[in-house]
Amino acid sequence: MNKAFIAVLLMALVTYIPRVIPVSIFRKEIKSVYIKSFLKYVPYAVLGALTFPEIVYSTGNSYSAAAGTVIAFYLAYKEKSLVIVALAAILTVYLTGLFF
Repeated sequence: MNKAFIAVLLMALVTYIPRVIPVSIFRKEIKSVYIKSFLKYVPYAVLGALTFPEIVYSTGNSYSAAAGTVIAFYLAYKEKSLVIVALAAILTVYLTGLFF
């Protein structure tokens, strides 16, 4: 029980530090347009970097994964809703998996 408590405290400390450091360092409002635009796109870039490898290897078949990705990108580019994009990608992967 003692080791588990120490592990929980260490995990809390490790997750707390990255949240406190930016607040303590950047007390003033960021006025640089370049930095603001960079920070605006960071969440999307991180999300893409985390999910894209899983998209490629999730089906076990690279053809069906590529087909689903292409359809999802196309529909997202056409600004379709997230539900439509997800359902179309799933259907494409399923149908491609049946034939390849």
